[in-house]
Amino acid sequence: MSQLAGAPDVVQGAEAVLAQLDDEQRAAAQAVTGPVCILAGAGTGKTRTITHRIAYGVHTGVFVPEQVLAVTFTARAAGELRARLAGLGVGGVQARTFHAAAMRQLRYFAPRVLGGPMPGLVENKLRLVASAASRSRLSTDRTSLRDLASEIEWAKTTLATPDDYPVRAQAAGREPPFEPAAVAQVYAGYESAKQRDGVLDFEDLLLVTAYALEEHREVAREVRAQYRHFVVDEYQDVNPLQQRLLDAWLGGRASVCVVGDPNQTIYSFTGADPDYLLGFADRYPDAEVVKLERDYRSTPQVVALANKLIGQAPRRKGLPGLRLLGQRAEGPAPRFFEHADEPTEAAAVAQACRAFIEAGTPAAEIAVLFRINAQSEVYENALTDAGVPYVLKGGERFFERPEVREAVLLLRGAAAGGSEPGALVPTVRDVLASTGWVEHRPPPGGAARDRWQSLAALVDLAVDLVAETPTLDLAGFVAHLAARADAQHAPTVQGVTLASMHAAKGLEWDVVFVVGLVDGVLPIAQSLSRPEAVEEERRLLYVAVTRAREQLTLSWSLTRNPGGRRSRPRSRFLTGLVPESAPTAAPAPRKQKRAKVVLEGAAGELFERLRTWRSEAAASASVPAYVVFTDATLQAIAESRPTTLRELAALPGVGARKLELYGEDVLATVSA
Repeated sequence: MSQLAGAPDVVQGAEAVLAQLDDEQRAAAQAVTGPVCILAGAGTGKTRTITHRIAYGVHTGVFVPEQVLAVTFTARAAGELRARLAGLGVGGVQARTFHAAAMRQLRYFAPRVLGGPMPGLVENKLRLVASAASRSRLSTDRTSLRDLASEIEWAKTTLATPDDYPVRAQAAGREPPFEPAAVAQVYAGYESAKQRDGVLDFEDLLLVTAYALEEHREVAREVRAQYRHFVVDEYQDVNPLQQRLLDAWLGGRASVCVVGDPNQTIYSFTGADPDYLLGFADRYPDAEVVKLERDYRSTPQVVALANKLIGQAPRRKGLPGLRLLGQRAEGPAPRFFEHADEPTEAAAVAQACRAFIEAGTPAAEIAVLFRINAQSEVYENALTDAGVPYVLKGGERFFERPEVREAVLLLRGAAAGGSEPGALVPTVRDVLASTGWVEHRPPPGGAARDRWQSLAALVDLAVDLVAETPTLDLAGFVAHLAARADAQHAPTVQGVTLASMHAAKGLEWDVVFVVGLVDGVLPIAQSLSRPEAVEEERRLLYVAVTRAREQLTLSWSLTRNPGGRRSRPRSRFLTGLVPESAPTAAPAPRKQKRAKVVLEGAAGELFERLRTWRSEAAASASVPAYVVFTDATLQAIAESRPTTLRELAALPGVGARKLELYGEDVLATVSA
C-alpha cells in the first residue's frame, strides 16, 4: 500500500529530471541499461546529461546510488558532478578520479593483497628518477629529469615494461631525451628504487588495484557487489592502464556508460588511446550510441569555424563524427590578424583585452591561449605594460600557493575563536590585512601582484557566498575552503587568463584570443613527421576555438623578434578558414580614443560627478579608472539613478565585489 502511494512521486521526480533536457540529452538520460556511448561535442552539455542520466536511473529504481561509480579525470570534475547530483536530489553516488577510486579500494584491501598496510606514495618522481639516472651516468639537470619522468609515466600508462620499452617507444614514434635503451635502464632503476623504499607511484595505484581484482576472487566479489553501474567521463582520454582497471571493475558486465568526444582527443602523447571510444560499438555490438551536437556554449559564428576546421581532417574509422549545431543568438564573426613580430602581436592582444575590459567585460572572462608555455612571457609583459591584470593557468595550484596556505591557516585559527554570523566579509578582510594585504592598493605587477590577487580572490569568494547565505560565519567559510581545496576548485581570480591550449580544455570564456598560429608551433615541429600527430594538433586548435562563447580572435606573426626575417608561414590549419576580406595585417597598436558620452540635463551633471568620484577612488586604490567602473557603467548609473544597493546591483558592470567596495559611495554621489 505504501509503495503504491509513493510511486507517483517517483515518476514525477523522474519526469522532472527529463523535463530539463533537449531531445538528444533526454534519449541519453533514459538509456540506463546495458552499454551506452554518449558522443558529446564541445558545449553540448555532457555533464548535465550524465548527471541527469544517473538521477533518472536512481529515481526510476534502476540504480541504487551507492552502487554507481562515476569516474572523472580531475577532482574538480568529480566535485562538480557530486554537486549537480545533490541539486537533483541524489546523494550517495561515488564520483571520483581513477586514482582516487583506486586508492580508496587499495587502502581497504591492502592487508589481503599486499600483506600489510597501504604503502606510501611517491608524490614526485624526480628524486627517484634522478638517482636512477645518476647510476646510469645520464644528465640530471631538471629538464632531462622531467623528460625521463614523462617517459616512465607514458610507459607505465601504456603497460610497457622496462624490457619492452625500446620497441614500444619506437613503434609509437616517441622522441625520448636519451637513447631508448638508456631510458629503459633508468626506468628499471626507478622501479627497483621504489621496491627498495616500499612505496608506490600513482600509476602503481591503478596497476595494483587491477591486479587485486584480477587475481583475488574475494576482493573482486566484494568490489563488484558494491559497484554495479559505471560512468566514465572524457573516455577519449582513457589510457591502457585505466582501461585495464575499468575492465577489472566490470568483470565482464556491461552496465557501463562512456562519454567522450573524438574531436577533442589531444592527450595521445601521454598514452591516451582514442580507439577505446572509437571501438566501443565493436566491443559492445548491442551498445546504444547517442550523439549530442547542440552547442549551447558558443555563437553560431564560432561553431561554424570549429566545424569547418575539424571538417578538413581525414575521416577516422569508428564511431560517427560530430557536427556542432549552434543554439545561441548570432554573434560577431571570428577575427584574423597577421602581425610583423611576436611583441607586436602581444601588444595588440593586450590593448584589445584592455578595450574589452573598459567596455564592461570582466577580465576573468577573457583568455589568451597558446600552444607552448614558452609563449606566455611576451604576453605577460604586454599585459603588464597595458595595465591589464592576468592569471597564468597551469602554474602552482591556487590552494598550494604560500600566501593562500598562510591565509587559510590564519582564517582557521580565527574561526576557532568563534565568529558572528553576518560579519564574514569584514572578518576575512581583517585577517588578510594582518598579512600586510591592503585591499585597495594592488601592487603594479609581478609576484607581488599575483600574491595580492590570490588574497583578493578569497575576499571575492566571501562576498559571493554571503550573497547566497547571509548567515554564513567564518567557520562555515573555512569549511567551504577545505572542500574547494579537496576538489581543486579555485575561486575566480580577476585577471585575463593566460593558458596553453591543453590547459584550457574543459574551460570557457566570453572572449578568447588564440595566438602564435604559425607552422612549427601549431602544428608543433615534432609532429610533422607523423600524419596522425599532425591531426592531433588540428584537434588541439579545435579545442582552443571551442572555448570561446562570443568573441574569437586568431592571430600569427611573421617573425619572432622585431627586425627579423618575416618568413614564418601561418598555420596550415588556417587554410580555408581565413576569409579573403579579413584583415591580414593588424595596425600597430595605439591607445584608442574613447567615445565621448553625451548626456543632457541632470543625467549629464550626475555623470560628471560620478567621473570625479571615480578618479578619486582610482587614485586612492592606485588602479586605472576603468578598473573602478567603466564609462558605460557610469552612464547607466547616471541614467537610472539607483537609490538602493539592489537597484545598483542590477546595472551592467556592477558585480558583487564592486558593489561591496563602491556601492555606498555611488549611492551617496547619486543622492547628492
